[in-house]
Amino acid sequence: MSDRAVLLSKFLDKAGWGAAERLALPGDASTRRYIRLHQGERTALLMDQPQSAEAPTAPADAGPDERRALGYNAVARLAGADCGRFVAAAEFLSSLGLSAPHIYAADPTLGFVLMEDLGNALFADVLNDGGSEVQLYAAAADVLARLHAQTAPAALHPDKPLFAYDETALLAEIDLLTEWFFPVALKRQASEDEVAEHRDLWRKALALVPAAPPVFVHRDYHAQNLLWLPERAGAARVGLIDFQDAVAGAKAYDLISLTEDARRDVAPALRHHTVAHYLDSMYRQGTPVDEAALAHEMALYAAQRNVKIVGIFARLFRRDGKARYLDYLPRVWGYLGEDLAHPALQPLQSWYAKKIPGEARDVPDGGGP
Repeated sequence: MSDRAVLLSKFLDKAGWGAAERLALPGDASTRRYIRLHQGERTALLMDQPQSAEAPTAPADAGPDERRALGYNAVARLAGADCGRFVAAAEFLSSLGLSAPHIYAADPTLGFVLMEDLGNALFADVLNDGGSEVQLYAAAADVLARLHAQTAPAALHPDKPLFAYDETALLAEIDLLTEWFFPVALKRQASEDEVAEHRDLWRKALALVPAAPPVFVHRDYHAQNLLWLPERAGAARVGLIDFQDAVAGAKAYDLISLTEDARRDVAPALRHHTVAHYLDSMYRQGTPVDEAALAHEMALYAAQRNVKIVGIFARLFRRDGKARYLDYLPRVWGYLGEDLAHPALQPLQSWYAKKIPGEARDVPDGGGP
């Protein structure tokens, strides 16, 4: 038995789940793994997050240079191996009456979290089995309305600040495209001038987003991170997972995560209905949103997010050997083509057309050399 397996067993023993049957669940794009535990009629879920030597975060007031010195997680405001951020976010979401997993026990130092098992009914699977897209997406929009009824807290826990999704993080994410997609699609590295030009165009585009009070941003709010819990009521019918990288940012961000899903097609009519339902929910709860301002914000953040995803999926292929992520790229580029049609993004639309022509976006033969 490995040293980590011994630590895991001791953690479960202390939590009263040492005798439980263990069933490993399929992995995702992260270094975490999940184990479903069965003990009599009860079930629970164990998160096993091996600790990393890389500092996952930096102080909330750290400057860009200090964050860069600590590595990408600090620059992009990612939790990394800090599963204490998952625990803090879960407790915050639960305090709003939302269905984040109840935390039974946690040891963030070792990287173990024992939590409520919300089941297997991922939105993606329910929809594949004939579930109502309109019903599920409206429920997901209601969750966002609940979250957006208040300004983001400065901290989720006294020692877990909710970091700002700032320009430094957003630009680090768009850099993933030039760093990872260029070698996969164009068979060459991006030049320093190309990287700088790309970043400068994005800096100018992001400056056009009107300033607004930040809200809690899940950051990866889509059909494979939402669970359908129809036995519950209202917004609690949506189970929430994978929120450890939450930040304080724009209302538009999670809406476009939901409605421009890299892993499944979301028809324009469904997107429009979901956004309209969100606007109505915000109005009915007394926190109305300016529709034109939201549409502008959604276009900019949709493009930024999809550029990031292109880079991440190329990295998952090239660095981690996960070729299946290349299959999603045509859908992401399709979304991105629509996003870049916004007048504020015309300079970027021209840049991508010049640097990454259409044929290069459909990565051939498993992604190049």
